[in-house]
Amino acid sequence: MNLKKLILVVFPFVLLACAKSDSPIPNENNSAFYFPSIDGSKWETTSPTSLKWKETEIVALKTYLRQKNTKSFMILVNGRIVMEEYFDGHTASDTWQWNSAGKTLVATTTGIAQQEKLLNINTKVSQYLGEGWTSETLEKENLITPKHLLTMTSGINDESDLIIKRNLTYLADAGKRWSYHNVFQRLMDVVAAASKQDFEAYFNSKLKEKIGMEGFWNNGLIFKIYHSNTRSMARFGLLALNKGKWQNEQIINEAYFTESTNTSQNINPSYGYLWWLNGKTSYMIPGAQTVFQGQLIPNAPKDMYAAMGAEDQRLYVVPSKNMVIVRMGNSSDPKNPSFAVSGFDNELWAKINAVIQ
Repeated sequence: MNLKKLILVVFPFVLLACAKSDSPIPNENNSAFYFPSIDGSKWETTSPTSLKWKETEIVALKTYLRQKNTKSFMILVNGRIVMEEYFDGHTASDTWQWNSAGKTLVATTTGIAQQEKLLNINTKVSQYLGEGWTSETLEKENLITPKHLLTMTSGINDESDLIIKRNLTYLADAGKRWSYHNVFQRLMDVVAAASKQDFEAYFNSKLKEKIGMEGFWNNGLIFKIYHSNTRSMARFGLLALNKGKWQNEQIINEAYFTESTNTSQNINPSYGYLWWLNGKTSYMIPGAQTVFQGQLIPNAPKDMYAAMGAEDQRLYVVPSKNMVIVRMGNSSDPKNPSFAVSGFDNELWAKINAVIQ
């Protein structure tokens, strides 16, 4: 058999063997962007050495993560896994709660519903939920749009976490006050009403299944919280890094996604559509009306945007470095588990910078 015939016979079997492999695939070529398959566990990797990262600082980073009650940590560059670490018995298949980091899933799903012309974020919420969904006067209630819920500017009193009608009282006109509040969850009801199906069913078909995520919504009395494994959060980070595009499919249109990850109102410049933004001149934090000068996380890249939740659930997206970073776990400070941008973020980024610079 000549060489040409031998290649024709052998090559298909080589392809078949590669296709059946579910193990991470090493790849030292970082120039092309990579998306993992939406089924199976195959995911290409890149070694820290090929990126000239500092091995001694990686050890220090892992030690810090362990000390700060981390369950899992991942860094992707150009879509490939560079670091994937699990601590305290947590595994790649275990799920963990996103807490408020899951708000970004709601923002994205809302945008998908808008691009399908099921809703318009600039119309009044009562168009979808009916009049009287709050305890405000009809005049004030009708000022509130889905965009106000996306930007935390509904003006609804934020004293109670339980989102029921009697707690949704007037504090300010919509658009006049930024206040971090769980009333954003009514967006899930808006999407459900507009799509005429359960929010999770719509989310699953339009977002989750499109990018190969695994996870579920836990619809508790107060909070609706997403749970997933670490790689699923990383998959959503890849979608975000690519401005809503997964391989050749634009899952959420780029214009909406760009709006989501830029300043959305003139009160808190460090907030988009349920995304936190770095590199702005000032910021506000949950539970207060204080305006702090400077950027959200000084040690982080200025172009970073982030999904952030209680107990330090973090998804950092850094376009300038083609990087996605995931941190899941218990609170880095058990005495202060509530969500707020904390010293932990700045310390963590100092450790990351020591590795990659």
